[in-house]
Amino acid sequence: MAKKTVAGLRKQGAKDYTKVIKMVKSDKTGSYSFREEVLPKDAVQDFLNDK
Repeated sequence: MAKKTVAGLRKQGAKDYTKVIKMVKSDKTGSYSFREEVLPKDAVQDFLNDK
């Protein structure tokens, strides 16, 4: 699955994007899940600080 993302990011202008993976805890069950997104570099901190 990661190969598709990496191959898609090799296009021109792709250096402006970053793949971010965040671990999120469920309030209902207490279990953890992972949330992945490809974001512009300037939006990474907002994504990580958002709860």
